[in-house]
Amino acid sequence: MASHRKPRQRPFSGGGVRTAATLVLAGAATATALEGTSHADPRPSPAEVKTEVDRLYQEAEAAGERYNGAREQADRAERALTGLREESARRTDRLNTARTALGSLAATQYRSGGLGPAIQLAMAADPQDYLDRASFLTRAGKRTAAEVSSVRRGLDDVGKLRDQASGRLADLRARQEESAGHKATAEAKLSEARRLLARLTAEERAAYEARSGTTTTAAPARAPGTPPPPAPADGSRAARAVAFAYGAIGKPYVWGATGPGSFDCSGLTQAAWRAAGVSLPRTTYTQINAGQRVARGQLAPGDLVFFYSGVTHVGMYVGGGQMIHAPRPGSTVRLAPIDSMPWAGAIRPA
Repeated sequence: MASHRKPRQRPFSGGGVRTAATLVLAGAATATALEGTSHADPRPSPAEVKTEVDRLYQEAEAAGERYNGAREQADRAERALTGLREESARRTDRLNTARTALGSLAATQYRSGGLGPAIQLAMAADPQDYLDRASFLTRAGKRTAAEVSSVRRGLDDVGKLRDQASGRLADLRARQEESAGHKATAEAKLSEARRLLARLTAEERAAYEARSGTTTTAAPARAPGTPPPPAPADGSRAARAVAFAYGAIGKPYVWGATGPGSFDCSGLTQAAWRAAGVSLPRTTYTQINAGQRVARGQLAPGDLVFFYSGVTHVGMYVGGGQMIHAPRPGSTVRLAPIDSMPWAGAIRPA
């Protein structure tokens, strides 16, 4: 009778064991190599870093200009709120004074009106004096009615002022939240740009900064072939604005700064024209509408020149195809050719 027992499995031995182990190890090594390849973070080329960092800086500057605009709106809302609160307090004081006077008059009339007119006349020690007082009270009654009406109007006015103040407060908080969001966006872009630059070697980073004109050393007072700044003694506002811009060369770019020790791009142009007695708005996208448009071939010293499709950068033209501008974080105010960035337009401040 045939046996039903399963045949005994023969264990691996000798060369079979070594072969199996070799195959397992080889497979593991291959899998590890493939996994490492799939998760590798290849080092970008200097050209790729430059392209990405340029994009991040431009987006950070755009967010910075939006932050400047939101902060300016918040400042206006805060000033308006303060004014409304002060006016509300003044009117409330006047209202309280009127209400106090009205209360005193009403109390006086109540005390004198406790008896009927005929009895008061009969009991009066001096009837003429009573008649005189009665005539006064009649006039006082008319005045009381007018004062009551005035108090009611005062209450309405104070209520409206408080409603307006509440609206301004809500607007202020919205602008503050908006500016905080733009600031966070800009800071994230700048942080990413710094992270990418840190991946370059010292030589690659120096080459990038040299190409971008963002080295931290101060620019020379005047680039070769560039005309000197017009003397402010001629009295023109443009000459004074240009002289201010030349005086700012070498000062650091600081995000959101308007001077005197540091600037961002629109902060520099605003400060320069303020020194010449001209008030400009705070942001690039509002400054471009703050004067007469000028064709590129008709530029004169003092004109503001704008760049990028979103009008996110501005400099001051100083002649010879050159401008003075605050380029980006890590840089200083410097001279640069106006053809170094995509052109968006120019204006001559009024």
